[in-house]
Amino acid sequence: MPRGRSHDDCCRIRAALEPERAVIVPQSGATGDLLTRLREIRRRGNVPLVGDDRWPAALWETVRDTARRVEPAPDIAWATLTSGSSGSPRIVLRTAASWGDSFAAVARYLEAGAGDAVLLPAPPAASLTLFSLAHALEAGPRPLFAADPHSRSHATSLHGTPQALRAVLDSGAGSRLRAALVGGSHLDPALRHRAEAAGIRVTAYYGAAELSFVAVDEGDGLRAFPGVELSVRNGELWVRSPFTAAGYAGATSPLRRDGEWATVGDRAELVDGRLRLLRRADDAILSASATIVPEEVEAVLRSVPGVRDAIVFGLPHPTVGALVAAFVELDDDLALELRRAARERLAPAHRPRRWFAGELPRTASGKPARAEAARRALAGEVPRLAI
Repeated sequence: MPRGRSHDDCCRIRAALEPERAVIVPQSGATGDLLTRLREIRRRGNVPLVGDDRWPAALWETVRDTARRVEPAPDIAWATLTSGSSGSPRIVLRTAASWGDSFAAVARYLEAGAGDAVLLPAPPAASLTLFSLAHALEAGPRPLFAADPHSRSHATSLHGTPQALRAVLDSGAGSRLRAALVGGSHLDPALRHRAEAAGIRVTAYYGAAELSFVAVDEGDGLRAFPGVELSVRNGELWVRSPFTAAGYAGATSPLRRDGEWATVGDRAELVDGRLRLLRRADDAILSASATIVPEEVEAVLRSVPGVRDAIVFGLPHPTVGALVAAFVELDDDLALELRRAARERLAPAHRPRRWFAGELPRTASGKPARAEAARRALAGEVPRLAI
């Protein structure tokens, strides 16, 4: 130790000379000054993570606690949340390049640059919206949020889900739109034709929070997104892509790697260079822009006193892909308790919208039979709960 300097003095000098470690900074999804906040966080070398202001307090605290325990690598620039319903949120960590390398292609699909405006109907917590905000910080189109009543009349492009595109067409306020980039769930061909008849060029895409853009459909089927290679191995889709996330924090993930290739377990076919998606390997429910893992919702429902067991599944829906439905075995009338538990402990996208009650069908080994439960619900063979 140099003469005349205390141990504390040396520690302070060393701390001043060492670069500060990056941290994940959770942010409210309030849109008023969100772009400014994101720019400042990135300027300081930290990693923004935008949450949903509709989340219950317990979920916010879990996210903040997870973020505090993560020490991101120096090249990590963005953190997004997958659709974990409760308990252990899955935080996806991304380099700046993993999104930035796709900005040029996205600008072409949107037919938009820095002087244009893109309508973002999904909340900023959604990875597709946060991507567009990152794009705006790098000379992309100016973001306009659906909460702003003037957004629809000023936007020249849209990046959102099929139901968001439908809402704009229904409102008649999208007369300036010339392009739409649509993901999050299946795009109905009739909706595409309707948009194109209104003068809107539509590009649908398939992607995942972990993989970003994977394939695009400009009207003749899904083909690999520019810069992405596709491979189907034993019915499972693998991609080689510069857009794949760096990894996860806070929980294990469905993302698997094999050298330069990665998969999240989606089932698919490749026919004449076109990608045909079959289903999620993990039986996840795709509802609007959210991916819901049934087991996570079931765990919350089973924790309610009086609920003997529960199965969660998706009910087909024409605009959002699927509605989250729950089939529960109850000891008594628990409608109020179930409603309270869903509101307080589940993110909005994960709350069941249809409820059924009765004795769960089971396999020969005694396990709940998810497919049979869904069939009985669809066939009207079990009573609905008024929740």
